[in-house]
Amino acid sequence: MNTVLIVEDDPGIQKQLKWSLSDYELVFAADRSSALTQLRRYEPAVVTLDLGLPPDAANASEGLACLAEILAVQPQCKVIVLTGNTDNQHALAAVALGAYDYYQKPIDADVLQIILARAFKLSQLEVENQALKASQASQQDIIGNSEAILKACRTVEKIAPTEITTLLLGESGTGKEVFARSIHKQSPRADKPFVAINCASIPENLLESELFGYEKGAFTGANKTTLGKIEGANGGTLLLDEIGDMPLSLQAKMLRFLQERVIERVGGRQEIEVDVRVICATHRNLPEMVAEQAFREDLYYRISEITLTIPPLRQRGHDIIIIAKALLHKFNHEYKTQVQGFTDCAIQALLNHSWPGNIREMQNKLKSAVILADSKKISAEDLGLAAVKANKVDTLRKIREQAESKAIRHAFIVANANLSKTADLLGITRPTLYALIEKYRLHDLRSSEIEL
Repeated sequence: MNTVLIVEDDPGIQKQLKWSLSDYELVFAADRSSALTQLRRYEPAVVTLDLGLPPDAANASEGLACLAEILAVQPQCKVIVLTGNTDNQHALAAVALGAYDYYQKPIDADVLQIILARAFKLSQLEVENQALKASQASQQDIIGNSEAILKACRTVEKIAPTEITTLLLGESGTGKEVFARSIHKQSPRADKPFVAINCASIPENLLESELFGYEKGAFTGANKTTLGKIEGANGGTLLLDEIGDMPLSLQAKMLRFLQERVIERVGGRQEIEVDVRVICATHRNLPEMVAEQAFREDLYYRISEITLTIPPLRQRGHDIIIIAKALLHKFNHEYKTQVQGFTDCAIQALLNHSWPGNIREMQNKLKSAVILADSKKISAEDLGLAAVKANKVDTLRKIREQAESKAIRHAFIVANANLSKTADLLGITRPTLYALIEKYRLHDLRSSEIEL
């Protein structure tokens, strides 16, 4: 039940409101001090405020002061000011201070109910909008509105608040690290470190020390104790990118870390506790690698408590154009260029290309196209793609005419060439059917009519 704080010193009006606003949970206050106490205790989304409060009930000074303090404590609160018939000036002053609305006494319960309902609806929309903005801010690098990508984003929203170990699957260049960062940004660890390490880019003999760190003297050149990536991510999130390329010899040590959340630096014997959320990513087929004994089965099940598959760019439909336009805007700003868009042939070429390198490939093509383009619009040639003739788009009128013509012919066949029955099947009158036959030049139907 929605809570309303009623700031009113008149017992009669309090009683009237208590009776007429029974759909709400009402909290009462008779002066500024008690109003602020109740505000902090109940945090109501909506307040009704009588401007004539003691000790200056004859004027609006105390009410306006109360309004200012309410909004200072709870800026999003919707304050509805109740005024007398001659208090328009004070009502306008209250709105200028930030009041949501004002209502002149005497109170009509039905009208006040409508004002309250609108205030609560607006408050709800503002809360939802703030939540949406927060979600979008954390997903600002995930561009697109295809069903596949929206489904992936919904999964991110569900798993982000948890500590579950997540495996991100997808082809190279699909944005696995972007999704990992989005999970981190929406998690309780958002203000802690996000550390990523690519297991495929570091030589096998160096990967262990990069992950776990090393003690001074552990090997030639180890002149000081050095923390690894895992310790560097303590309190935050660790992304093990391309974990499918992790050597078998290191997988057992990684499994122990994931199970016990303790590590030992290279050359050390002390167990070090680490509080880290782990996200793994790979473009490889891990079940096949497990079957070929190239990846530990127990490690695979440990890292894949939740698996999120990121769709390749070629399966994302018109997200391709949305991403291309976003990248164009980014590179225009980065390189101080003023390319205004794409030619029709370029758009068709973008849609037709298979994008084996996914978004990373598009970034490279767009970057060079923005720099090298000779005109205000990027062509297929600028992108290094084969030119494709742009598809002609039919108008809605033409599409409707084609659909109606097809429906009439189909109904005519089902009705055994009887125009009266054809009209009945189509849900129209016979004169309307004749008019459509003339409009769409379906004269062969009338000439072949068979009256049964």
